Amino acid sequence: MTLPGFPDAASLAGLAGGVLIGLAAALMLLGIGRIAGVSGVLARAVGLSGGTLPRASAWSFVLGLPLGAATVALATGQGVGSFPGPVPLVVAGLLVGFGTRLGSGCTSGHGVCGVSRWSQRSLVATVVFMASGIATVALADAVFPGLLP
Repeated sequence: MTLPGFPDAASLAGLAGGVLIGLAAALMLLGIGRIAGVSGVLARAVGLSGGTLPRASAWSFVLGLPLGAATVALATGQGVGSFPGPVPLVVAGLLVGFGTRLGSGCTSGHGVCGVSRWSQRSLVATVVFMASGIATVALADAVFPGLLP
């Protein structure tokens, strides 16, 4: 199925991915009473925050994210993609890490886990994320017309 204006969109794969993310978040909350916010689990894994989640479980969760994605990509013959190099990857990781600490969580944690629990902080954060994204696209389109599809 293709979407108008997005001929390369994989809408069924996106739907399946969204269902799996929601299911995983629900299972983690119902199973062990933890919110599946990636930045919080990562902070627990590296020892930046306390909590009841054992560090081994946090590391399993964090390592399972790229390993699960790589397994699906290889099983479907899509390959694992490429990275621009170690320096941009580290810089991007540090910037994202700073932003998640500043915002008390990452977009996935607020958007998936927080909004589903009606967390006021997550509702506000998600509105700010979305508004910032819309403003960024509008600004990029105004400054660089024709660059965006």
